[in-house]
Amino acid sequence: MTPEDISQLISRTALKDRAAFRALYSATSAKLFGVCLRVLKDRTEAEDVLQDIYVRIWLNADRYQVSGYSPITWLVAIARNLCIDRLRMRRPAAAPMDEAAEIEDETATPEQSALLQGEAGRLYKCLEKLDPERASAVKAAYMEGYSYQDLAARLNQPLNTVRTWLRRGLISLRECLSS
Repeated sequence: MTPEDISQLISRTALKDRAAFRALYSATSAKLFGVCLRVLKDRTEAEDVLQDIYVRIWLNADRYQVSGYSPITWLVAIARNLCIDRLRMRRPAAAPMDEAAEIEDETATPEQSALLQGEAGRLYKCLEKLDPERASAVKAAYMEGYSYQDLAARLNQPLNTVRTWLRRGLISLRECLSS
């Protein structure tokens, strides 16, 4: 079936033509079900959403405007939006107040904060003992999340050189922190 045929079926569905709606369903349901299944990854939910899609098409076919785009694009957009709505509904609800009282507070106590600040201070003092370029590479890799390849490009150095710098930098830090 061509895009023009599908476009005509949508236009006839806007006029509440049941035969056109059946033909539209036959022509497009497999593709839209595939979209739903790919997004939701659950066959039962995908079947439910597919039914909702065609209810939405039946109710809103008059909003479809023939343009340069394929009518399948309009149908897939409806499918995708309903699937995303379903995914949002999956999010767990907030815990009731009696259960919330039992949830542990994971923030650090003042004592733990003081210890962490002390250790961070020691770490920064040890980083200052490294060559500045190597200290910068260690910070970028382990504190900022740069990959080895990103660092090699950023520092304009071969990948193995950067790996060696990082390995040696970590060894020096471990020795400094253990003393």
